[in-house]
Amino acid sequence: MKTITNPILCGFRPDPSIVRVGDDYYIATSTFEWFPGIMLHHSKDLQNWRIIGHVLNTQEHLDMRGMDNSEGVYAPTLSYADGKFWCCFANVHSCRGGTWMSTPAYVTCAEQITGPWSKPVSIGNYGFDPSLFHDDDGRKYMVNMVWDGRKNKDFFGGILAQEFDAEAGQLVGQPKIIFEGTELGCTEGPQIMKKDGWYYLITAEGGTSYEHAVTVCRSKNVWGPYQVHPENPLLSSNHQQQAELQRAGHGFLVETQQGEWFLSHLCGRPIFNPEQEQAQIKQTHGRCILGRETALQNIEWRDDWPWVVGGRVPQLTIKAPQLPIHVWPQSAPRDDFKETTLDVKYQSLTEPFDESWISLSQRPGYLRLAGRDYLYSRYHQSMLAQRITHFDCATETAVEFAAQSPRQMAGLVAYYARNGHYFLKKTVNDQGQAVLQVVGHINDEYLEFSQEQVINDAQAVYMRLQLNSHWYQFSYSLDGQNWLKIGPPLNATHLSDEGSGEIFRFTGSLVGLYACDLTGQQLAADFEYFEYQNFK
Repeated sequence: MKTITNPILCGFRPDPSIVRVGDDYYIATSTFEWFPGIMLHHSKDLQNWRIIGHVLNTQEHLDMRGMDNSEGVYAPTLSYADGKFWCCFANVHSCRGGTWMSTPAYVTCAEQITGPWSKPVSIGNYGFDPSLFHDDDGRKYMVNMVWDGRKNKDFFGGILAQEFDAEAGQLVGQPKIIFEGTELGCTEGPQIMKKDGWYYLITAEGGTSYEHAVTVCRSKNVWGPYQVHPENPLLSSNHQQQAELQRAGHGFLVETQQGEWFLSHLCGRPIFNPEQEQAQIKQTHGRCILGRETALQNIEWRDDWPWVVGGRVPQLTIKAPQLPIHVWPQSAPRDDFKETTLDVKYQSLTEPFDESWISLSQRPGYLRLAGRDYLYSRYHQSMLAQRITHFDCATETAVEFAAQSPRQMAGLVAYYARNGHYFLKKTVNDQGQAVLQVVGHINDEYLEFSQEQVINDAQAVYMRLQLNSHWYQFSYSLDGQNWLKIGPPLNATHLSDEGSGEIFRFTGSLVGLYACDLTGQQLAADFEYFEYQNFK
């Protein structure tokens, strides 16, 4: 029997929205404050996937200037109708310090999955996680959770539906709450599908941590009333500490060409904080340093209800569909920046890649980053980053950077948030000597993890970051052959959703090339290559 091993999309790829068009499968995942917005993945066999681009590629599509950690694009939903791909999303902000967050929601469409995608059209500001349901009579409905910031109210105010006129590009008629949620609470992520005369409303409930779940309900009318699955939830890892896939929730259903059914959902693979005592570990959940990932489960239908094969607890290994295996060509682990465009796996913080601060042409064969704000800023970050996808991996680069001030620095970053990251920087000390130092922000505190290491100001400094499950370790070389560790092993679990007391932490760990210049001169750093290798 052919099998699939979960997760199918590793590292920071939450809230999967899956759709099949002919023989092709597509998944859209959340990107939060990272640009471009909404990462798109493609498969022909449901087990081999490739990144094919993003939906929101311009600032006209997505304006996130000044947004904070884990703001931006929440839970996009992908659908196909009328010969077009449709994608709904919310650009969420103002999450901290108040009860009424801003959740402007939009829909965009494209004839090809790779775009160009149309200018987003507003579909209200009710809450995050909007979706579009295309009924078989041609009507379309916006479906969304409702955010309620009033005192003594549940923030999660139920699931709302309203008809959408695609030709006019606007909502029409009156909105109606069609589902108030179950006792699991935190009802969000609504999507509707129709099968055999039933409307199935699939929602995420329980919150996106270890109580997360997938809830299914059904009705004969799109407006309800909706009946909840007889053994709700459909899927959850809650109270199942032995399960290798935790935080399971936020799912949607897809049917193969052969009539097989699968549930896509998010999950997390926790490890424990190595600095905790064993007694504490037994009483706590682990930390998901890779973020929330994407998995699949087999689905069977009984009495017009979907059921997860093997029970509601997600399985690490599932039965593969009866589809021909289709393996995509693998990209080389080392990017020598010989191309004229950046690989689709790369992202930046809150704003598009722009020649004013990132260039492949100013020095051919190198990536040039013009230094701007420091890592703690919510603006103007000169960073090129990619997801960390495995617990054992190594990243390497070589940087040329002629700093003249301690306010100028460049190097290699392990990044979760502006207040949660590690940074090996090249800079100068007060005497003008070239130095290397490991610094960072953990739990909103600036820390220096090593003394300044004076080096010969070689033309290039080689930098390496290794992740060994719980620990990051930086090292450097002046010749690319002989490597020296710098700084102590650094606790990787701090760079996770669970790694601080903050409520709004929903992303995952990335590794990036970064340059900063607080003198305002935008001194450039040149990176010769960016290599990322997984070992397990």
